[in-house]
Amino acid sequence: MSSSESERRRCQLAAVSVAVVVLLVGVPLWWRTTTTYRAWLPMAQIQEFSKLQLLLDVEVEVVFARGTLTPEQQKKIPVTQTRDEKHTVDGSTFLTYRYETRYRTATVMEEDALKQPTAATTDRSLNTLSESPCGSLVVYVIPEFSPLLPQDVNVYVGQRRTALVRADAETTAGKTLKQVLVGVEPRVKEALRVMSFSHADIMAVLGNRVRPGSGIPPRKEDSLRAFKSSPGYEITFNLLNPDPKSHRLHWDIEGAVDTYVHPLLSKLGLLANFSVDSQTLYYTTLGFNARFDDHHRAYTLSADSLAHVINPAESRLGSNAASSNPPLNFLLYVPDAQHSPLRILDPQKRLVASNAFHSPHWGGIMIYNVNRENATLPIDIDIDMAKVMGVFLAQLRLLLGVKPTAHPSGVLVAPPGSSGLSDWELDRLMWSHSVENIATATTTITSLVQLLDQIDTIVINDNIAEQVSNAVASLQLATGELELGNLAFALQYSKEAILASERAFFDPSLLHLLYFPSDQKFAIYIPLFLPMGVPLVLSLLKIAAEVRQRRKDKLAKKD
Repeated sequence: MSSSESERRRCQLAAVSVAVVVLLVGVPLWWRTTTTYRAWLPMAQIQEFSKLQLLLDVEVEVVFARGTLTPEQQKKIPVTQTRDEKHTVDGSTFLTYRYETRYRTATVMEEDALKQPTAATTDRSLNTLSESPCGSLVVYVIPEFSPLLPQDVNVYVGQRRTALVRADAETTAGKTLKQVLVGVEPRVKEALRVMSFSHADIMAVLGNRVRPGSGIPPRKEDSLRAFKSSPGYEITFNLLNPDPKSHRLHWDIEGAVDTYVHPLLSKLGLLANFSVDSQTLYYTTLGFNARFDDHHRAYTLSADSLAHVINPAESRLGSNAASSNPPLNFLLYVPDAQHSPLRILDPQKRLVASNAFHSPHWGGIMIYNVNRENATLPIDIDIDMAKVMGVFLAQLRLLLGVKPTAHPSGVLVAPPGSSGLSDWELDRLMWSHSVENIATATTTITSLVQLLDQIDTIVINDNIAEQVSNAVASLQLATGELELGNLAFALQYSKEAILASERAFFDPSLLHLLYFPSDQKFAIYIPLFLPMGVPLVLSLLKIAAEVRQRRKDKLAKKD
């Protein structure tokens, strides 16, 4: 073999060796290092959430007091009945309401509690015997002529989770137990309509509380509940003094918060975390153009102008940028001498008794007029905090979703008491927040999966996969607890689900390669690979041509 042929063989071997290294090592390594990393997601379980199917279970205990059943009827108790109500919201949302009712007779201690002089004291005594779990209700059926209820009242709803229902003597005497249960059912349902969730409540939170594209239509009832369910809220009480030279305002906001606000917030602690702040703003005015009304002998603000009152003062209220929780602003405004007294008119041009109004998704404002007759400026004003906080607490209840409901005739509802919230009102909020959190978390997770399917360059790191898995697991636990009627656990799991889903959906790592498609990837690497690839390919083609030529020569010699 000549030296030139030996040199050619070495060149060919070098070209083949480089090609082998590039194909077996270089290309897989480059492909691996430039491939978008995507951690495993529980896609099968997420696809099951594309159709929201919720079962809401309510445990109802109906207790018959002495004198409401005959001895023969008492022998056949206890009895348990289950009633399901199925509703189809749309093609992807299905709701089932299950009422599990258990009937029994009152115990000796309950009979003693039912002998109290009033319904309120009876309600307190019954709840000292046993505390009903969240979401459950106890309805006591008392004799028709019991002195606990006025003659025009058939249903009394207490502060806790109990109700008193007057029995009808015609439904008891000479009837079977089944007929008695059917006869008392309408009044039991009246108590349930007040104390438990309603279909309208659930539809309200399913309306505008989920992401667009879920297929759930908006509901008018949703406007009554101003704020979306959130893990926390920032409450700020503001005292606005536009004329500090004339008014020296004194308000015991710390004492008022401890007395009136903290009892309510401590009861709402199951729903969210609350922080309370206060501040006094001087030379801050509201945006109004009040005119003196001779009929009311005061400056007045019409209902149409209330929407423009907040803007001038809002810029001075401070920023909640440090927290992602929604702010609730409450403003107490003392008008200056040039616009005093200042009154608010309703749409029918009548004076509003509270002289206050609330703004959806924002907060509430109260105008506090002072008496300046025969007073020397500056005036020292001690604000009546009981009056002010009574208005603000009513607005806070509305903003958090405690809607006032119209009760039918014959139904008497006890006031919420010092805590500002009845136990059954808290249960209604927990039902609504649980369903809302589940719907929102479900839509967030499914939207994220759809986004990842459409854009394959989005990175799915292990942290996102963990958050998605946590959200899916929490959703499964929340829906399971709702089916079992464990409302407190369902709410807790639903809050964990929405937090995990939001962390996954808004993770900043999702945007790292969002605008780096595959064509840009090749545009970057081709200038690096082309100078080396062209000589290598040409060498391999030349080697292949020489091999084919040798084979032809060998075949020619044989012939």
